Order: sequence, then structure tokens, then C-alpha cells
Amino acid sequence: MKFTRRKLNAEVPSVAMGDIAFNLLVFFVILARAQDDSHLQWQPAQSKRVEATEHGRVTVVIDKDSKLYLNGQELGVGQLSSRISDLLGDAAGGRRLVKLKVHKETTAQRFEPVIEAISEAGGDLVHILQKEQ
Repeated sequence: MKFTRRKLNAEVPSVAMGDIAFNLLVFFVILARAQDDSHLQWQPAQSKRVEATEHGRVTVVIDKDSKLYLNGQELGVGQLSSRISDLLGDAAGGRRLVKLKVHKETTAQRFEPVIEAISEAGGDLVHILQKEQ
């Protein structure tokens, strides 16, 4: 016995396609703006005495290749002070935390201008270290 198949005509309304396209656009914009610093090659310096700190608005990273990043975006030392000032805004003292992560092999010649720029911006500097094991 032979059965004949019915053709199924399923049509997606064009209005639904617009909604799907808009949702995908929003999704990719959010992903693009997310701060992903997983590409940074950073190995923290170590110390015997390490204290926890609260979350700050600004994170400055100097990676293995001595590249400078502010909240995950690469920039030069000359731009650092003004960008940190903008990010900190008019936050009160004690709320102006700037976390500084420096690769353990970075020389003082590279990170001292960064510390100076953070001070010029009025940031409260916090060095990120790893406890010695």
C-alpha cells in the first residue's frame, strides 16, 4: 500500500523576520561592547602579604608585551590620565579606585609613567598581586 505525502507549506511572516533581525543585532552589539581581557598575557607579581580590595571602576593592565590597556582597550600613556579622569568623574574620595595589573617581567621604566598618570587623574591606586605559594 502506498501513501501519498501531503505538502506542508509553512510560511514565516515577514514581521517576525524583522523582530528576529533586531534581536540578533542587539545581541551582537552587547557582545561587542563586553569587556573581554582574556586576550591579555598577564601574569601577576607575587607577595607574601596580600589584602582583598573592593571593586573599582577602572582597571589598567600592562601585559607581557608591555602593551597598556584601560578597561580592556589598548591605548597609549599620553591618553591615560584624561581617560581615567573621565571614567572616575566626580566620584568621592575612597570611591576612585584604579586597579593596576602589571606583568611580573615589566620594567619600572614602563610602569612608572602609568602610576604617574593615575595619580594625575586623582585615582586611588591599588596594585594587584598574587599571594606567594
